[in-house]
Amino acid sequence: MGETIQSVERAAAILRLLASGSRQLGVAELARAMGLPKGTLHGILRTLVHVGFVEQDGVTGKYRLGATLLHLGSSYLDVNELRARSLNWADGLAGRSRESVWIGTFHEGQVLVIHHVFRPDDSMQVLQVGAHLPAHATALGKVLLAFDPYGEATLPLAACTKKTILTREALHQELDLARARGWAADMEEFEEGEVSVAAPIKDGRGVAVGAIGIRGAVERLAADGRLDMDFVSYVRDAARAISRDLAR
Repeated sequence: MGETIQSVERAAAILRLLASGSRQLGVAELARAMGLPKGTLHGILRTLVHVGFVEQDGVTGKYRLGATLLHLGSSYLDVNELRARSLNWADGLAGRSRESVWIGTFHEGQVLVIHHVFRPDDSMQVLQVGAHLPAHATALGKVLLAFDPYGEATLPLAACTKKTILTREALHQELDLARARGWAADMEEFEEGEVSVAAPIKDGRGVAVGAIGIRGAVERLAADGRLDMDFVSYVRDAARAISRDLAR
């Protein structure tokens, strides 16, 4: 029982190195740090890339942590637990904003809707729990992408409306803005005539494990063409409250 497998120990050491510092290291840097021949290191890296734990930059040739490993790292929080912790706050947000509330997590390049509260009126609505939404065209998705280092790397940018973001440069700018201000919006990018706002839900480590947001008609959320900041405040308050609950 006291024996260990050397190749597994070496793989773990590589992952620790990539998780620290600049997060991108070349073979020479890794070989020096670990005191291993480059040939041995290449074999371990090829295996880690194959299983998705490490990714290689196509331009620089350097290595970084892979999306699969990052998602495994944050998946300790069960989706059902996240939903359970969010129920009361989601109901409160719906009552305060008078709009439908959505909670989602990042799953295989899309937003998985794990909770949906109907808009509190008598209009006909369809429950969207279990639906998958395009990450680049929704406020929920933008928030989740903004706090996922590699989530956008292979994300397809398909058009949903004429206002959908379709270039990497524009998406980068939008995600930088979301990180800076702590929330994101989509202005008729997913569905014409609809606007959404979302903010991240973070656990006790400060990791974004989900997002909460509202969606409604553009004439209610952005009557003059600009987003009503009261709705942003409502969403951010709910996100902070859930995050505090998760940190306990």
